[in-house]
Amino acid sequence: MWVAQELRHLLVDGNNVGRAWGYTGKLWRKDPNAARALVVEAVKTWHDAMSWRVSVIFDGRGSELDVESPTDEATFVVAYSPSGVTADTIIEQWVSNSRDSESCVVVTADRALRDTVSAMGAETIGSRELREWIDRAEDGAQRRIARMRQPFGGRIGE
Repeated sequence: MWVAQELRHLLVDGNNVGRAWGYTGKLWRKDPNAARALVVEAVKTWHDAMSWRVSVIFDGRGSELDVESPTDEATFVVAYSPSGVTADTIIEQWVSNSRDSESCVVVTADRALRDTVSAMGAETIGSRELREWIDRAEDGAQRRIARMRQPFGGRIGE
C-alpha cells in the first residue's frame, strides 16, 4: 500500500541565519535587503530539491504580519513580523498552530526559541547545518542534471 510522505515544514529564523552565514553576515551590515534576498534564494534551493514547505521569517517591518510568496508557490513564503514583534514569536505561533508540530524543523541559533519549539515537538537545527543541507541538495540536483544530459539518461551501459 502506498502512503503519502508527510509534508515537512522548514521554518527559518531569517535574521539569525542571515547574520550567521559568513557571506551574508558581512553583507548584512552594508545592505540587509541584499543579504535577506541571498538567504531566501539559498533556502529556495532546499524547497525545490526536497519539496518541503518552507517559510523564511524575518524581524519586523510594518504594522502587520507581511507574508509574501515570491515564487507564487503556496509552499514557499517569506514573512516579516510586525514591528515590535520578533520573528521568533511568529515561528513559535506557527509551530504551535501546525497540524503536526513534529513535522516542523526550525532553523535558529536562538537558545530560547530552540527550547520553546522543541518542547512543542519540533526539530531544531542551526544555520551551519542548514547550509550543509542546502549544499547537499545543490550537489544532488547537479548530479541529476548531469545524468539527464547524458544520452539515455546515463542508463545504457552502466
